[in-house]
Amino acid sequence: MKSREELIDDLLTLAFAEDVGDGDHTTLSTIPADEMGCQQLIVKEEGILAGVDIARMVFKKFDPELKMTVFIEDGSHVKPGDIAFKVEGKVRSLLQTERIMLNIMQRMSGIATTTAKYQERLKGLKAKVLDTRKTTPGMRLLEKEAVKIGGGANHRIGLFDMILIKDNHVDFAGGIKQAVKAAKDYLKETGRDLKIEIEVRNTKEIEQALEAGADRIMLDNFTPEATAEAVKLIGDRTEIESSGGITIDTLRAYGEAGVDFISVGALTHSVKGLDMSFKSVI
Repeated sequence: MKSREELIDDLLTLAFAEDVGDGDHTTLSTIPADEMGCQQLIVKEEGILAGVDIARMVFKKFDPELKMTVFIEDGSHVKPGDIAFKVEGKVRSLLQTERIMLNIMQRMSGIATTTAKYQERLKGLKAKVLDTRKTTPGMRLLEKEAVKIGGGANHRIGLFDMILIKDNHVDFAGGIKQAVKAAKDYLKETGRDLKIEIEVRNTKEIEQALEAGADRIMLDNFTPEATAEAVKLIGDRTEIESSGGITIDTLRAYGEAGVDFISVGALTHSVKGLDMSFKSVI
């Protein structure tokens, strides 16, 4: 399996291919090859900064001679007018990396900012807000990093690092007991050490999941009141996660019910980017 760095490099290769193509002909026709300059990242909206580390990779990949000086690191609270970093080097390189860097940083900062708002609603509670697999194809690793930068936690990165038995799996396997047993047998046969989480829809399924020995139970589309009852039933026998249509307005009620995790697809699937610009320093 590819490393984080290899996956990000693949993403950047595609990003440059789709944006620069066979050349930025506007820049190539108007800017001399030896022209040197400096640009700075200006924050235009309050939020949580994310993507500085990836910006370093963008500039280094396109032109290793670009010099980046960072003033504000990932995870910092920023406000309009803040200068996150400056980059010095060939103007042609600055102009051709600008949009890709901004697209990544605006997206990641928007996710980090949204995550921080959700996690703030859970202040004083043990519950942690989780992301989902509802991410932009190819951007998942970066979007999940942004969730962590914003104070949330990652669920699973993909289908490979955790077993999550959902309702369709249960139905096709013939029941919760059969599905969990098959998963445990598979892990033993393949020598893998993965947590097993199972989605449940009612009290009967909770009892079956506990008997089967799941590591985490996901309460799918339970009300806050039903969640509190489920937490009492489960106790400390396994981790508990709430999921399904939970919004920032209902988040606190689920946290107060006593769950360990609350998964929210909106952290990544419908986020507004944080406004910022990359302007020349004259």
